[in-house]
Amino acid sequence: MRRKFIIAAGVSAACLLSACGGNGAGLGSSSFTVGETFPEAGGELVVATLQGPTSYMEDEQGETGYEVELVQAFAAANDLTVRFVVKRDIEALLDAVANGEVHLAAAGLTNTEARRAAQTQFGPAYKNVRQQLVCRGGAVRPSDIDELDEARISVVAGSSYVETLEGLKEDNPDIGWTTRQAGSAMPLLAAVERGQIDCTVADSNLVAYARRRHPDLVVPMELSEDQPLAWVRSTQVEGLEPRLEAWFAQAHQNDYLQALDERWYGHFDEFDYVDVVRFIERLDERLPRYRSFFEMAAQDTPFDWPLLAAQAYQESHWDPDAVSATGVRGLMMLTLATASEVGIENRLDPRQSVQGGAEYLANLYDRIPDGVEGEDRLWFALAAYNVGMGHIYDARRLAERRGLDKNSWEAMEEVLPLLSQREHYTTVRHGYARGHEPVQYVRKIREYYAMLHANLQI
Repeated sequence: MRRKFIIAAGVSAACLLSACGGNGAGLGSSSFTVGETFPEAGGELVVATLQGPTSYMEDEQGETGYEVELVQAFAAANDLTVRFVVKRDIEALLDAVANGEVHLAAAGLTNTEARRAAQTQFGPAYKNVRQQLVCRGGAVRPSDIDELDEARISVVAGSSYVETLEGLKEDNPDIGWTTRQAGSAMPLLAAVERGQIDCTVADSNLVAYARRRHPDLVVPMELSEDQPLAWVRSTQVEGLEPRLEAWFAQAHQNDYLQALDERWYGHFDEFDYVDVVRFIERLDERLPRYRSFFEMAAQDTPFDWPLLAAQAYQESHWDPDAVSATGVRGLMMLTLATASEVGIENRLDPRQSVQGGAEYLANLYDRIPDGVEGEDRLWFALAAYNVGMGHIYDARRLAERRGLDKNSWEAMEEVLPLLSQREHYTTVRHGYARGHEPVQYVRKIREYYAMLHANLQI
């Protein structure tokens, strides 16, 4: 059986709707103290974090999350292993750093003036976010600072959101809010959708994720300009600061941080309310009938079952009787030739369709040139499923001519649409193609994959 290839959805995990309290997965006692010098090669980096979809999660594949991946990359560059210590809230997180329990804290923390004034020591910035007021459509939704006093607002205790509201209150003394201990703003965002509170405040990256689970959330206004996220570092560990500065400088220079952002958040750029609502409805109405077919088909492929389910949704919206004008049919919308190639007799049989589509995608994945690696290889294979392998080869040729990396999906997003332009498709072997379609196809599958994780907590 091929090795499983799990893509970064930026969303998988349990505990998405709760504070997920505790000190974390048997990760040591509070009496543990890190060394006074940066660990030598082969040593252990101890990192405090918070449970949440934009920081740290545990699922059937193990530890995952944007912050997890970022920490692991830093540790790998310094030949270290990582031990995460999950804290119940921001106060406990910062205490762990101050008490020498951990080397650093990585949990999407905003580098604010108040925190710096409190002698919190931040590492280099790695991402910018904006604080957004989040309310529920059809309910109280202030559109101006002067209207904030009309809403019941609750925010995460100890967060930068409290600092922002306190600043606004200086000129608007009637503004009020309550706080709640939590590892992230997700429980409060869920409470907004349920009508338990009118509004909350959350970082823009988390809001983009949350709306794929709670589509009735709206953002009536932003409460801040761009603010930097950074790790909090221990001042008791000699040599930690220069290591962080050197690694993050390189991560900015070689575009690692840009690539990481694209992998975790790039597919959340656009929000289609109707599409999200329909998807969530069909999770209950349709997916349960076919989930076992995706699970069985995934066993003999490099993919996990949610990826196959996301692709099937893009193909047919999980309608086993779907038929297109061009004659493709079934859950995975197989052509007659493809069905014959993978030994499928009845394209409208959902089990056969899923098995055949998974096998065909795996075959394409294996045929992608060796120079295409990581998640890019999956995007190439999905694009080939949509437009044909020949057009993928043509797009690689166009990329070379334009001085782009032919093994990069980012380059494919640029050159595939050129295959619909005569000046370009007449110069390659397989000719005309609606090249914008595979780009959109991959983007939508990535979003559906993320929404599956967000809603099913897998």
